[in-house]
Amino acid sequence: MQTVDLPPISIPAGDFRRLTALVEAGERAPTPILDYLAQELSRAEVVADEECAPHIVRIGSLVSYRDGVNGRYRTVRVVWPLEADVTRDRISVLSPVGAALLGMSPGQSIAWPRPVGEPRVLTVLAVYGSDAPDPAA
Repeated sequence: MQTVDLPPISIPAGDFRRLTALVEAGERAPTPILDYLAQELSRAEVVADEECAPHIVRIGSLVSYRDGVNGRYRTVRVVWPLEADVTRDRISVLSPVGAALLGMSPGQSIAWPRPVGEPRVLTVLAVYGSDAPDPAA
């Protein structure tokens, strides 16, 4: 499997505060995905909400990406855990793919952790605003 350097990521301050609270709330019962999200938050550039570029994946963004292992394309919306609904392609930021996409922009690739097996590489192809309709709507 190819290795991918960690790309620079940016996260709006409002999302960063809520995500940090999620990680801290899970410290009593840590999981691999919470650890991964904490690592991603620690390396992120935090930007003012109004200064976050529209092409950056944030909570609510609709994102198209390609899986580098199987070549599949997918479009999903990254959402808070209680809003997740896989039947509507709404994935939680506390899922491996959701956490990996956070802060990325088109053209960037990252290896994301899987519960079983080797990590996979995903590449962001496009980022649409939070007002874009859900793909399964």
